[in-house]
This record gives sequence, structure tokens and C-alpha cells, in this order.
Amino acid sequence: MNFLLEHYVWIKAFHYLGFVSFMAGLFYLPRLFVYHAENIQNEGFVSVVKIQERKLFWGINTTAMLATLLSGLLMIALNPLLMKMPHMHAKLSFALLLLVYYFDNFRYLKQFANDTCKKSGKFFRAYNEVPTLLFIGIVVSFAVVGVL
Repeated sequence: MNFLLEHYVWIKAFHYLGFVSFMAGLFYLPRLFVYHAENIQNEGFVSVVKIQERKLFWGINTTAMLATLLSGLLMIALNPLLMKMPHMHAKLSFALLLLVYYFDNFRYLKQFANDTCKKSGKFFRAYNEVPTLLFIGIVVSFAVVGVL
């Protein structure tokens, strides 16, 4: 445990890197859904975008989500006083909503893969704004108390 405490700052850096990568995936995948929904009649395009969606979700977003989640839980385990900070509860609430959004993306990924998604490009344009709002919530919850 001492080894981990001595390297806490590196765990925190890894958490930030994972979070940035996770957010990038959450910003981009719904944008691919927009293109997919708006070009559903173009089979050549759809076949390419399905590959991009799958690789982005599994190769980048899932990996980054796991890195963020595991490093965040490790930081809390190493420093349980974090849970006494009121802004941490706000951050974790927003993070939980990001996880819900991530799994909702998976639902749409499966629908597009099976050619059963009936949502429009307009829907996905609005849907694409959800992670931005949650990201703002996470950053503000820490910036307000000067912890970032």
C-alpha cells in the first residue's frame, strides 16, 4: 500500500489521461451515430462507419472508461477522506451519469450494427450534447472548490 501512496500523483495523472480519452470517445461516437443515421441508405458508407463505431467503442472508449474507473476507485481507496468532500459526491454523481450514457451508447451501437436503429440524425445531434453537460458538471464541481 505504501508503494501506491508514494505514486498517488501518477495514479491521478493516469486517471486524468483515462478521463480525457473516455470523454473523447463519448463526444465522437454519437457524432458517428449522426452520420450513420443520416446516411442509412448509403450501404458503402454504413459498412465503413459500423467498423469505426465498433473500434471506437471497444478499442478506445471501453479501455479508457475502465482506466478511468479503476484509477478513480484506487484513488478513493488510497485516500478515503475524498469521500468527505461534498464536491466529490457531485463529481461521482456526474460520473455515474456518464457511465449510464456510455452503456446507452452501447445500446445504440448494437442497434446500428443490427440495422434496427430508428432514431434520426437530429436526435443524435441533441444526444451528442449530453456528455458535454456532464463534463461541465464534473469540472465545475471541482473548480468551484479549487481542487482541480
